Amino acid sequence: MAEKEVQQTTTRTIANTKMESQDGSAAVTTRTTVTTKTVASSAPKPMSPFAKFRQLDKQNSLSSQSPPNSPKTPSTPTTPSGAMGGPMFKFTDPALNRRAATVKDQLLQWCQMKTKEYENVKIENFSTSWSDGMAFCALIHHFLPDAFDFSKLTPQQRRHNFTLAFRVADEKAGIAPLLDVDDMVAMRKPDWKCVFTYVQSIYRRFKNEI
Repeated sequence: MAEKEVQQTTTRTIANTKMESQDGSAAVTTRTTVTTKTVASSAPKPMSPFAKFRQLDKQNSLSSQSPPNSPKTPSTPTTPSGAMGGPMFKFTDPALNRRAATVKDQLLQWCQMKTKEYENVKIENFSTSWSDGMAFCALIHHFLPDAFDFSKLTPQQRRHNFTLAFRVADEKAGIAPLLDVDDMVAMRKPDWKCVFTYVQSIYRRFKNEI
């Protein structure tokens, strides 16, 4: 959408000069005015988190021929420093490492382990399994059980679930709300890269806790 321009015109009188001849027979009045124009552009609408993720993914796709040490897409996460191209996460559970060949699978199984006792939560992927907000609430509640009563939540209250999970994660654990509640409510099949990236933040915060 093109930006709207607002034009404002201001007229100001600079001087008002009156001259008379020596005999007082004639008078000339001179008025000087200056007109200024101010043009201002309205600020662009902030980009939603989903749009930012898609833009980043598009940029990464265009740079797919870049050197091995270049930034990777969320599907191939690395350490922040990119040292030796190692994985972002190191799972110490031998059984977990045997069952999962990729970081994505390992993180998915970590989520499954932490939420396996929760009702109405069945995590099978990083998209539809998170579409009602229950999985986010269960994962956060596992580490912060006193923050809210999970038993009172239902899959039908999607907006409430997303709002609760993101707010508690932000306020109680310092996890930035990378996902937007309105975007999550509007989509029954969220972009898995967006969910995966946010869950990474949860993992990094609680990886050393049971």
